[in-house]
Amino acid sequence: MSDRSDLDVVIVGAGFAGLFMLHRVRGLGFSARVIEAGDGVGGTWYWNRYPGARCDIESMQYSYQFSEALQQEWEWSERYASQPEILAYANHVADRFELRPDIQFETRVQSASYDEPACRWTIVTDRGDALSARFLVMATGCLSSARIPDFPGLASFTGPTYHTGRWPHEGVDFTGQRVGVIGTGSSGIQSIPIIAREARELVVFQRTASYSVPAHNGPIDDDERRAIKADYAAFRARNLQTATAVGSRLPMGETSALAVTPEERQKVYEERWEQGGLQFLGAYIDLLIDPNANDTAAEFVRTKIADVVGDPELAARLTPKTVIGCKRLCVDTGYFETFNRDNVELVDVSETPIGEITAGGLRIGAARFRVRCHRVRDRFRRDDRRAAQHRHPRSRRAVAPGRLGCGPAHPSWPRRGRVPEPVHDLGARQPVGAHDMIVSIEQHVNWIADCIAYLRDHQYAAIEATPDAQDAWVDWVNMIADFTLFPSCNSWYLGANVPGKPARVHAPDRLSRVRREVRRRRREGLRGFRAVAGCDLAGAA
Repeated sequence: MSDRSDLDVVIVGAGFAGLFMLHRVRGLGFSARVIEAGDGVGGTWYWNRYPGARCDIESMQYSYQFSEALQQEWEWSERYASQPEILAYANHVADRFELRPDIQFETRVQSASYDEPACRWTIVTDRGDALSARFLVMATGCLSSARIPDFPGLASFTGPTYHTGRWPHEGVDFTGQRVGVIGTGSSGIQSIPIIAREARELVVFQRTASYSVPAHNGPIDDDERRAIKADYAAFRARNLQTATAVGSRLPMGETSALAVTPEERQKVYEERWEQGGLQFLGAYIDLLIDPNANDTAAEFVRTKIADVVGDPELAARLTPKTVIGCKRLCVDTGYFETFNRDNVELVDVSETPIGEITAGGLRIGAARFRVRCHRVRDRFRRDDRRAAQHRHPRSRRAVAPGRLGCGPAHPSWPRRGRVPEPVHDLGARQPVGAHDMIVSIEQHVNWIADCIAYLRDHQYAAIEATPDAQDAWVDWVNMIADFTLFPSCNSWYLGANVPGKPARVHAPDRLSRVRREVRRRRREGLRGFRAVAGCDLAGAA
């Protein structure tokens, strides 16, 4: 790594967003460095190593598309890639594009302050580095903040405790152990079947039953792989048209679930169930819009749970009563079957709450994540001033360029006294959760890279979103959300898993339409933004 401390761009995080951001800005002629807390690349897939960790988006889709050569040369082995294979892919990308020389591992940012006259950030790390940069890009991930449950007595537990988001890299052997798993979200649903096969006794503590569909995972068929690679661009384009941009082996339904006979509907749902995966929700056009249509799909899954779980009373406790899809739909391998095992017990904490953890009490397993809007104003100094706390995250186009951060500039600040916030990949109101994350990452990174190149080429210090533009984006997201069933239940889509956090849905629209909106705004140049001059940038890059 270069000893240079004056840089054009500093990027925080070496996950999929940070790696691509580094590749893009280097290609534009910027000098850059990535600061990464771990000792390797991969982000989410570096930290999440719990048993059964696997992507719920098919691997041929869950990958970069910026390089055709990369798409052609990398060979995925399974329909749904496991954590080790995805991490190997991230390492391959880092090596293939020679990114490691510009990544500083095992380092955390302690503070970042902005010098407005000089138009530069000073970033201080826990290793004592003081880096100077024109742009600061936060690629820290929107699901990177592990939420530890605040049960009374948690610290008094004398046995080992684990969180799925901070799993020991050497793994954990549960053979012969009594294990308690708290949480039945995606990571719990993936890990519980594997832990159950090892443990002497497993107690699952469930607050809310989750919908889950089978993955039907297996090796990728060679003919299928060749067909996709023969026209990868068309494959990507088709996936963008699906409701969640996660790909589908079956075409998106174009009719209402209520416009067909019960027999025809049952046949379609069975076909989707046998195919497996998130495409189940693409069976009909109105499953995430009309509650009556949604209930037909929900009831189908409830019936499947009852068919799988032998004990009717236990099956009833495992059966969700909410709308299907308003929370992230889970994809599993043998989850419901696991509760037929003699060594597995379910405790419904909505009926029997966890009051306290004692010294010999629980072993902690899969707790949910807190979705973050990168509240950098809580962590970074800005000329020793702090912005007032904004309870409702806002953004412009779900990214935060130049002066724009998670909230608007505080109205009490003097016009010339405002200080920029870092640029955020996957900022507030981004289409997270309901979409393929790497597709969203590439879209946002490209926007940010083009934006900072525009600032350099036109000698601007920064741009900031106008209040009207922020309001327009938020109104657009809310309009789309209100048209759907997403706000109908409490979920991390809305931030409702964090006590006291206001419910604000992320962009739930079909990603192709989000992308078209961003492209349209891009063609309009700085419409919705103010360009800020005032620095001599002739020497930049």
